[in-house]
Amino acid sequence: MTFDLGVLSGYWPELVQGLGGTIWLCAAGAVMSGVLGVLLTIGQRRGAVWLVAMIRGYTALTLGLPLLVLLYVTFFVLPEFGVLLPAPLIGTVTLAFYYGPYVAEVIQAAIAAVPAGTIEAGVAIGMSPARIARRIIAPQAMPLLLPTLTGLSIGLVKDSALLSMISVHEFMFAAKAVVSETYAPLEVYFVVALVYWAATSVIHLSTRHWERRLGRAQRVALPR
Repeated sequence: MTFDLGVLSGYWPELVQGLGGTIWLCAAGAVMSGVLGVLLTIGQRRGAVWLVAMIRGYTALTLGLPLLVLLYVTFFVLPEFGVLLPAPLIGTVTLAFYYGPYVAEVIQAAIAAVPAGTIEAGVAIGMSPARIARRIIAPQAMPLLLPTLTGLSIGLVKDSALLSMISVHEFMFAAKAVVSETYAPLEVYFVVALVYWAATSVIHLSTRHWERRLGRAQRVALPR
């Protein structure tokens, strides 16, 4: 068995195009899951009883199912009810709906870890809820959020490869197409593994940098 990256010389544009698709899908999925996580957190903390029950049911259902099952349900079952959506949109929305509850759980855990005394102090001096969230809760919760959110972001990047199963034109889909044309799975999947490792390493190292900065800058000072 030989290893020759030269067999990919005519296929780099196809792989790069697929990588661009993955970057776009991951960015959109991360933003949407973050927004959904915040909304779910607000709903559970401030919503009516029926809304809280619905959110908890949705969270329990999502946390108990593999992402691939959700992808198949949205891609193959929804058309049976007349819901026809493009595969990239289905993939992005499914990523968001899958990771949103995880983000919400992380946010709630970080908020619960903030000392109640600091929040009570903000209330005592007449700070508004929005100001308390911005000036007291956020600075203390962010260092707790970052490590877990980093893990979720890395998981989202890796799970995005599953979108190839519903014919979304992303990096893994492009890699499979190149393998079918070159019959060089070793070289192709070596490149794929290297790219995913590099992408997740960049996310990890970037977050470590911000963790150190937040750790040095973390000072909760109530306004006079």
